[in-house]
Amino acid sequence: MSERIARYTHDGLEFDVLDQGPLDGPVVLLLHGFPERAASWSAVMDQLNEAGFRTVAPDQRGYSPGARPKRRRAYRVGALVDDVVALIDTIGAPVHLVGHDWGANIAWVTAGRRPDLMLSLTAFSVPHPGSFMTALLTSRQILHSWYFAFFQLPILPEKWMTRPGQRAEKWYERSGMNADDLERTRTDVVDYGALPYAVTWYRGLPFSNPGIGRLRITVPTSMVWSDGDTFIGRSAIERAQQYVDARYTLTVLAGVTHWIPTQAPTEAAQAIIANAS
Repeated sequence: MSERIARYTHDGLEFDVLDQGPLDGPVVLLLHGFPERAASWSAVMDQLNEAGFRTVAPDQRGYSPGARPKRRRAYRVGALVDDVVALIDTIGAPVHLVGHDWGANIAWVTAGRRPDLMLSLTAFSVPHPGSFMTALLTSRQILHSWYFAFFQLPILPEKWMTRPGQRAEKWYERSGMNADDLERTRTDVVDYGALPYAVTWYRGLPFSNPGIGRLRITVPTSMVWSDGDTFIGRSAIERAQQYVDARYTLTVLAGVTHWIPTQAPTEAAQAIIANAS
């Protein structure tokens, strides 16, 4: 495809997209996490563009104003994956798929279901869903993931996360968010009206196919984790390679928190470029 993509439609929804860099360059498709939007990749995108890559980053389901269905079932993992497949079809060529946090989970499942649509997979912070689910049962990961259960409650999580100076911001700060990250979350997610729908990604999990935990990955894969991550323990990360039947690289960023795309963009870009080579 030789034209910029500002938005695309799928499932009756309209998604906003950031598309930059050389149009004839290899495409890197970047999926953001929670609670962030496509702009969280900005510093990474700039470096990838300088290296000759075209970068495409959507505001995903619930984050784009035109793509905010209300039902929990609409946010099951399969629906989120189908949104990514539709964007790749719009691009018209296989991509180097990249995801952070929730975006990494969707990237793993997309790679498992549609390897024909991608050239490589780079996952930041969150491992293969099978690795994550095993760690929940066999390690301290369940203590890191307590909020998965809390977010199933109606209304209360949104209220908890929207009061200025409230406990949620303290929680973010303990996870490593700096002042810029906090302000971006307020403006890009809370003030933008995306938060209730972003939380519903968690509420859609009970409607998701448990078979995603058994998917095999057959494309070159890079897992990037940071040892300051308070959400994902190392036990979950170390199991990820068991699900990959292709070249696999694990990179551990020392002294970096969960928020790799905004706080370690150079290291993130380098990992993507290395995996795409």
